[in-house]
Amino acid sequence: MVEPIISVRDLVKNYGDFNAVKGISFDVMPGEIFGLLGPNGAGKSTTLEIIETLRPKTSGKVVVDGIDLDVNPGAIKKIIGVQLQAAGYYPGLNLQELVEMFAGLYNQKVDPLVLLDTVQLREKAKNKFKQLSGGQKQRFSIATTLINKPKIIFLDEPTTGLDPQARRNLWELIREIKSKGTTVILTTHYMDEAEFLCDRIAIVDAGNIISLDTPDQMIDDLVATGFERPKQVKMANLEDVFLHLTGKTLRDI
Repeated sequence: MVEPIISVRDLVKNYGDFNAVKGISFDVMPGEIFGLLGPNGAGKSTTLEIIETLRPKTSGKVVVDGIDLDVNPGAIKKIIGVQLQAAGYYPGLNLQELVEMFAGLYNQKVDPLVLLDTVQLREKAKNKFKQLSGGQKQRFSIATTLINKPKIIFLDEPTTGLDPQARRNLWELIREIKSKGTTVILTTHYMDEAEFLCDRIAIVDAGNIISLDTPDQMIDDLVATGFERPKQVKMANLEDVFLHLTGKTLRDI
């Protein structure tokens, strides 16, 4: 049997008297896109920050690629990539220089232009991060997670605020990353995005996992209860109409 690349058992995180994560357990399998979904304040970000070694846990056990978080958190840092927010980039450096800087921090030999090619940003190599469009910023942010050739990457709401073309382009990029064997942990508030991308999903609410399964099985289980949408489901949605009329080509300025 294939061993999980991430194993979480009875994870608890307390902030004083507040119990943010209430003993959750789940596994992530190698090479899958795993969605951790939930409303704001549900505990999903806290859970991921613990796995990423960014926040201490109260109790429980976390093992990442066979490495016990309690024993060697530094080794975990070496095999993961975490998406940075905009504030994580030095404003005075261009994209090529930023890649070179991060490669130096990771002690990795990386050709910046080749890396930028993977996210369609070679032509922006001499631009500063602040000069990029929203979609370009998100693509560059994902590129930086790949610099240390990680086994696992963590993407936190990667398409928030993007137009439909940029959003679909990010979906394809994430699927391409998965196709190369990288495990992807994804948070998003877009349920269509989770349904399209994720192999399995854990839904978290009030510090507990309330459902964990494939998107298809979750939907089938809901339908089996007799649930019906109040409006007839059509074969396309308004985003499909928009993309059909305007095209899927990126329009980065």
